[in-house]
Amino acid sequence: EHFVDEENLEAATVAGLTKERGENLKVSVEGTDAEKQTALEKRFADAAVVSEGYYGVRTITHMCMEPHGSHCEWTADGGLVSHLSTQNVSGTAGQFAQPLGVDAANVTVVCQYVGGGFGSKFAVDEWGLACAEMARQAGRPVRLMLDRPTELKVAGTRPSGFGKVRVAADQNGHIVAWDSHHWGSNGQGGSTVRANTVPYVFTKFDNRRYKATGIITNCGPTRAWRAPPHPQACALTQPAIDDLAAKLNMDSYDLFMKNLDQTDRPEIYRAEMELAASLMDWKAKWHPHGQGGTGPVKRGLGLALHTWGGRAGSGTCTVKVHSDGTIESFSGSQDIGTGTKTVIAMTLAETFGVPLSAVKVHLGSNKYPASGPSGGSTTVGGVSGPNRRAGLEALDRILDKVAAKYDVDVGDLEVKSGHVVAGGQIVCTWRDACSLIGPMPLEVQGEGPKDDGLTDQGVGGVQMADVAVDTETGTVRIVKLVAIQDCGLIIDRMLTESQIYGAVIMGIAYSLTEERIMDNATGRFINADLINYKLPRIGDIGELVVRIYEPEDQYNRGVIGVGEPPVISTGAAISNAVANATGVRVPVLPMTPRHVLEALKGGQA
Repeated sequence: EHFVDEENLEAATVAGLTKERGENLKVSVEGTDAEKQTALEKRFADAAVVSEGYYGVRTITHMCMEPHGSHCEWTADGGLVSHLSTQNVSGTAGQFAQPLGVDAANVTVVCQYVGGGFGSKFAVDEWGLACAEMARQAGRPVRLMLDRPTELKVAGTRPSGFGKVRVAADQNGHIVAWDSHHWGSNGQGGSTVRANTVPYVFTKFDNRRYKATGIITNCGPTRAWRAPPHPQACALTQPAIDDLAAKLNMDSYDLFMKNLDQTDRPEIYRAEMELAASLMDWKAKWHPHGQGGTGPVKRGLGLALHTWGGRAGSGTCTVKVHSDGTIESFSGSQDIGTGTKTVIAMTLAETFGVPLSAVKVHLGSNKYPASGPSGGSTTVGGVSGPNRRAGLEALDRILDKVAAKYDVDVGDLEVKSGHVVAGGQIVCTWRDACSLIGPMPLEVQGEGPKDDGLTDQGVGGVQMADVAVDTETGTVRIVKLVAIQDCGLIIDRMLTESQIYGAVIMGIAYSLTEERIMDNATGRFINADLINYKLPRIGDIGELVVRIYEPEDQYNRGVIGVGEPPVISTGAAISNAVANATGVRVPVLPMTPRHVLEALKGGQA
């Protein structure tokens, strides 16, 4: 007996396969729960308009280009060396040690680069332990990587989220009440999207109730997937707000604007929405829902907002300055394809006033100073902060030596273009300054995070989508997608923009093509391959416009991670654009041709 229909709350309830995961009722009056419920219902009754709808997003896989796995070998003295595909170089040695009966000090984990993880590669897993054990028994190195079907079935998925939402507004478009019940499944654990993440972004208004229910299914396990669980919460919340605008015959841009005071950062969102609208030419293109053209291909606009933390992760490093002026950095972090090595090199090059070629970065080994895992957009702050602090300390020590030798005030010294200068005059070359260190290199340790202004947390953004929907075939085409993102101090603009582009592309994928399909009859994951698990191609992406919102007050906040947030609001924005084009809500992502045609046939939200 099995149950895999994670969307079917009624059947799961009948089968006794549900777990209540939180409920909250907040109203603007004091009283008993019954009195509060009465007050909430009165807000709905007195509202100018009430919109009710069903929304959701299906389970997807991480689809890492490089599957989970490792290459393991044992040394003559009984030590294990594992070349592990991991986002957690410093945190996995102990996961090998205890099950294998070896000391953690005798385990070396190496990972220079990772071919995709997206939150699924923090653990050694049973296949990592199996690889190590086979290598021990064989007396030979063993390489074990999951094949694609196994990768999709057992290496983790992003859990689903479905919900019924009722939301009310006054005649001016101000939201006055919210009532939602959402559910989903993380497999046999019976959990779902956290109750307090819905409503999403718009969290400050009174008179709201939310409830979450988890469903126990016989599906594969879930793991963190880029910004958990924000994409689901956004897809449950902001299409409901968009439908509310349609009921009011109001431009959704205007309704979102009117309710920004119910967010944590109204002025930033307002400026970002204005910038996005200018790039999209929103006001010239917008039309009421369902008026996307007279032919079979309909055009429409949609928008959505998101938020994220991005606080710097814990990290340590060693910065070594040699007497010839070259610099090395050592840390047990990893480069998951986002340019971690480049970020460290640029931080130190700028700190010491030397070219990038003078800096060599070493990471990817647990034998280096410990660094946190790469997840939660924590890496850029987690490596740049410690390296900057260590670099500044090392620079101060070197300049102290220069000041003593050349009899100048240390406060006047700085390094520019490979020279130590004071008051615009060259004192010595950087290499001459470093020769004062002596034969042994200068080593300084850095750590973080610290509350010193180098890093910060709390970012957000706005995305707008322009889509074309073929109502005869159900195909949705991205015409243009504008992504506005704030992220504090930028170390490398190209890397930052690349993160945003990549996130938006992943957002398009889960909006239009990606879904895990479970067969209710057999309980099998029936599209666990690259033929039937659909990913978009280059031609499916459309025009992407990325802009970083960076006024001086944001730039001065310090470094904040940006890996997660740009993937969050893409789904809701595209969903809203399709509804604007056709006048019909395709309730659950992805909006594949089949799902679009089903919605159009039903003609209901």
